[in-house]
Amino acid sequence: MSAEFSSPKEFREVMDRIFSMMDTDPDMGPKLRAADVPQRFEFSDVDMVVNIRAAADGEEGNLHWEWTDDVDWEPKVKMAMSSETANKYFQGKENVAIAIARRRIKTGGDVKAALALIPITKPVYAQYTEVVEAEYPHLKV
Repeated sequence: MSAEFSSPKEFREVMDRIFSMMDTDPDMGPKLRAADVPQRFEFSDVDMVVNIRAAADGEEGNLHWEWTDDVDWEPKVKMAMSSETANKYFQGKENVAIAIARRRIKTGGDVKAALALIPITKPVYAQYTEVVEAEYPHLKV
């Protein structure tokens, strides 16, 4: 049985929560900002694209993301995956390297830079799992 989002709206709501968690986390946020690896994620099954970058000087927070391709920066890394794969990943149940090898995640650009971010973002797994268990139990994997 797969854990599926009830709608594209729910998917975006949940992903915004994850990005906010990483942005405001006192450890993850500054490290992600310092890493400065702009990324583009495509989720074809929900027909959505999000571009994420480090916050610029003068912007609030550590990360900035927009749910569009109409942004004024170029991604260093591009990834395409299903919403199901993203959900599994953020619960710590999907190994990115294996998912890339098995084509569950399609990549482009500086994949090595993206893989270097994984240890930084690992704490979000437990935070996301708590949110899923409390508010979105149908997403538990």
